[in-house]
Amino acid sequence: MAKWGEGDPRWIVEERADATNVNNWHWTERDATNWSSDKLKELLVGLRVENEEGSCEVTEVSKVEGEASINNRKGKLIYFYEWNLTAEWKGKSKTGVKYKGNIEIPNLSDENDMEDLDIRVTLSKDEPDTPLMALMKKEGANKVRSALGSYVGYLKTEFTQGMILPTANGVSKQQPPQSKAKSDRTQIGSSSAVPQANTGVKIPTCKFSLTETFLTSPEELYRVFLNQEMVQAFTHAPAVVEPERGGRFRLLDGNVLGEFQELVPDQKIVMKWRYNTWPCEHYATVSLSLTDKGNETELKLECRGVPESEEDRTKQGWQRYYFEGIKQTFGFGARLY
Repeated sequence: MAKWGEGDPRWIVEERADATNVNNWHWTERDATNWSSDKLKELLVGLRVENEEGSCEVTEVSKVEGEASINNRKGKLIYFYEWNLTAEWKGKSKTGVKYKGNIEIPNLSDENDMEDLDIRVTLSKDEPDTPLMALMKKEGANKVRSALGSYVGYLKTEFTQGMILPTANGVSKQQPPQSKAKSDRTQIGSSSAVPQANTGVKIPTCKFSLTETFLTSPEELYRVFLNQEMVQAFTHAPAVVEPERGGRFRLLDGNVLGEFQELVPDQKIVMKWRYNTWPCEHYATVSLSLTDKGNETELKLECRGVPESEEDRTKQGWQRYYFEGIKQTFGFGARLY
């Protein structure tokens, strides 16, 4: 038998913050079905795209079938969701002709990566063919995919608040959520809009570097990161970008924010950068160095001060939603390193 004070702290009743189920250490489950249904409708209804042919907007989510839940076991969050969705969209051409159609998403699930999501866009029966279909199948589907990615992020952050209760010293030990089947790629655009409180505890941090090559000039790539319209294009979301030293930026509905600390035209960008869900006022330092390689530009990213638990999420976010987003949007695709 252990001596008094030397036992496993998980079983010390006297120090439990809630007096039952120490820190939710035992199995706990929270049903996220109703919350998810409301959140999915909130994120999808009102999505709008437009071009020279006209505009389209998601007007209704007519079917939300499925379920979602979060489980906590020994400080580890395991999430599950499976949805079959149908939405309605309406379009209007520049000549005033109106159209309507459907969007079907049959496989929104924790077992599928977001890029594998099947988004089927169709016109309603008896509707004549229209160039707006191409707009909905490309830009519309991209916006729907981004919104569903945000839902997954909110499920992992906003909905899970409080599932890992404070320990006796007031510090939570919540681990990154894990998929029932496999880890979902976490997205820059899927953080909760509610920042975590500052616990006043020293945060273990790490650093990492990434190298990517783009088929464009350093001048053009530099502009992509500082031009507000271009940032909005590759993130598929509203953004605020003040392209000057000390200027602030706010991307993806406020889920990513920071400040430019150093700007060397066509060569280097240094910024304070953070997810909105990181501890209050904690920023990483991100340095982007651009090197002219003839017909292409090598970009080297160095990131310091990232919370250790956020390393994979941050890497994947930069690779997918910055690097791949820029290549797909502007045609700067090149080999990956």
